[in-house]
Amino acid sequence: MSRFKLDPSVLKHLHTLDSWIAYPNYRLLWLGNFCSNSAQWMQLLTVGWLVRDLTDGLAASAFLVVTIGGLNTLPGLIFTPWGGVLGDKLDRRKLVISLQSFMAILAFGFALLVLSGYVTVWHTFAYVLISGTTFTVTKPMRHVLIANTVEHKDIGNAFATNVLTITGTRAIGPFIGGILIASLGFFWNFTFEALLYVGTVLFFIPMRTPFANNDGSNKKETNVVKFLIDGLIYVWKDNRAILLLVLLSLIPNVVLQPFMFLLPVFTADVLMEGADVGGYLLAMTGAGGLFCALMLSSIGFPFKKGYMVLITVIISSIFVIFVGFSGTFILALTMLGILSFSQCIFRTTNGTLIQTLVPDQYRARVTSLQEYGRAFLVPSCLIVGWIAGITSVQWAFLAMGITGIALGILCLLLFARVRNLP
Repeated sequence: MSRFKLDPSVLKHLHTLDSWIAYPNYRLLWLGNFCSNSAQWMQLLTVGWLVRDLTDGLAASAFLVVTIGGLNTLPGLIFTPWGGVLGDKLDRRKLVISLQSFMAILAFGFALLVLSGYVTVWHTFAYVLISGTTFTVTKPMRHVLIANTVEHKDIGNAFATNVLTITGTRAIGPFIGGILIASLGFFWNFTFEALLYVGTVLFFIPMRTPFANNDGSNKKETNVVKFLIDGLIYVWKDNRAILLLVLLSLIPNVVLQPFMFLLPVFTADVLMEGADVGGYLLAMTGAGGLFCALMLSSIGFPFKKGYMVLITVIISSIFVIFVGFSGTFILALTMLGILSFSQCIFRTTNGTLIQTLVPDQYRARVTSLQEYGRAFLVPSCLIVGWIAGITSVQWAFLAMGITGIALGILCLLLFARVRNLP
């Protein structure tokens, strides 16, 4: 049991904001990521409740709400690998600036469509698909830029601190968004989403990447297909542990993730509450993750990272079931907090392992491969939405949890390379 023994040295010094304080360019990246992630969480909350409002009374309402939640990952089936190629051949910072500028224009245009009163379900699906295409490229690039703005020895702390921009915004964005929907309507949510993309651009413009690989070797390869295949060969032959980490991430990112998109249906049908309470529940998923991120960035990783990712997958699956069968608001809030804490440990540890194992010339392609699994979230959402439609929301949560537990135990037994990671 020594692998689970806490190293007392981790408590001697707290390192919560070491990277944030030491690296000015990382601070700009962090602030830009905070804006971008706030926009994404606000969009996730708003489109779910918008579709529910547009389909109220229809038998397919739950199915459509769950589907719209995972739809932004669908473009990843085509664009994620090529986004990684672009990230290893082009200036990653300029790539993100260009795409976030486009999203600011798109989000404000959609806000005006909502204000006009002519918005339909298919408009919303189209908006999410286009948004998902840009998100497919920008999200892995914003993760890659962490390693380009800090020294290698500080990647772990920087990655954990960056998780604050995900969990913190998940706590703040939906909380404010739910109140705005209930009081002012959908227009202002999409307007604020547009302004947040503008904020990302403004922070990224002065940012520099002093620790990126600037030897020009990636730009010499003109055959982009060969360049893509070269990245896949690296993962398959030279660093198989990365491939196993990517496969393991399919459990929380594909099997369990639909629970997030079921929250509007769970809130309305089980708790009998509205969008404001739905915002509180989604915010709690951020609060639990926020506590986790603060812990990891302060004391580091107290156990072997390999075992941490394997065990937290199983724990997360168990608490998905607990959330689904929570009959009161307080109980659901508590279960969501514990679930998000466990998922945050997994994602932070998994991401840190991958970023520290891969050399920079492969970093964007490998990170995009890690994100590629999310593209299969749509089929997962379709299955979960179908189960919720023909049975109930609780049975859908149960199906996700049992599947996650079974797969998690299988990975724990078979993935020896992951278990041995320090």
